Amino acid sequence: MTSDKTDSKTKPPGFTSFLTGEWTELKESDRLGKCRSVTDFEKLNRIGEGTYGIVYRARDTDSDKIVALKKMKLDSEKDGIQVTGLREINILLNIRHKNIVEMKEVVVGKSLESIFLVMEYCEQDLASLLDNMAAPFSEPQVKCIMLQLFAGLQYLHENFIIHRDLKVSNLLMTDKGCVKIADFGLARRYEIPSRPMTPTVVTLWYRAPELLFGSKTHTTAIDIWSAGCILGELLAHRPLLPGRSELHQIDLILDMLGTPNDTIWPGFSSLPALENFTLRKQPYNNLRHTFPWLSEAGIRLLYILFMYDPAKRATAEDCLQCSYFKEQPSPCDPEFMPSFPQHRLKRKQMKQAVKKEKRKSADESFNSFGDSSSGIPLLKRIKQDNS
Repeated sequence: MTSDKTDSKTKPPGFTSFLTGEWTELKESDRLGKCRSVTDFEKLNRIGEGTYGIVYRARDTDSDKIVALKKMKLDSEKDGIQVTGLREINILLNIRHKNIVEMKEVVVGKSLESIFLVMEYCEQDLASLLDNMAAPFSEPQVKCIMLQLFAGLQYLHENFIIHRDLKVSNLLMTDKGCVKIADFGLARRYEIPSRPMTPTVVTLWYRAPELLFGSKTHTTAIDIWSAGCILGELLAHRPLLPGRSELHQIDLILDMLGTPNDTIWPGFSSLPALENFTLRKQPYNNLRHTFPWLSEAGIRLLYILFMYDPAKRATAEDCLQCSYFKEQPSPCDPEFMPSFPQHRLKRKQMKQAVKKEKRKSADESFNSFGDSSSGIPLLKRIKQDNS
């Protein structure tokens, strides 16, 4: 069966049989398949943009619950959804964990270009919190966040999934202090032995050195490096390695960890990028100087997160068992994490202050739902573009 496009202007939606050539009209009741229509949802406001889609806050008119609607980006695809979108849908439909954002269903609009993922709604993301908090997270709160991140990563990695884009803006938090890993637009299932993949993944500030040096082998270790960058950012109250380019990113890593070699990282000298430049010699690991106030257990955790050799880097399970999380100050309970309704109010007031002609009304029809010009981005944080 194939869609007949030759006289689509005169015929109702339908299909032509490969075998008989007969035209069969598609009944109105069957056009959405088992998916609900996006018109079952009331658009409230735009709340952000992920790697492969724009995200809105909406109300499910059937259940009256607030959800997040992510419109899949299909602009460059003439014949359907991008393979990255299919991967994201497939992964999210098959995973369930309290520290991973839940996808509830897929809903569709009137055209092929209107496909939406219905996600559970979380009140804030860590990036916007870090931008707006009057005081940084305390160490017990940082431990609480990281334990939840490692628990989510352990589940993903045990199910052979690499996220490949961990950063503070992709970590959501509910008002009950539950941290959830979000935005699986770059996530991939991996196999043993691994197959070559493109090294230009993961936002630059959180990109593991093996990717920067051109390795096409992706393992769960790239997520662990990103988690180390997140931990460092939460502890330092600023981005840990804010590179302006790949070369600058490498330079920042060398400043903090020293220059790698084949002794500590077997096979390092044969990585593709090293054919194009020579690294400067920096023999010292400066983690302890970067975090002089951190306990020995905390420094050890950073050491194993930032091992140059991916094969020696810690696993999520290793991190969960780390003594840093068992010493004083103890991690706080998620339910005692602070709630931040004032930041959402602040963003709402900022949005209302924007000139009227630069935003669309809240009751705009879903015919243009997901247009990049509708709504005003609420997050002020400067984010690096994914390659």
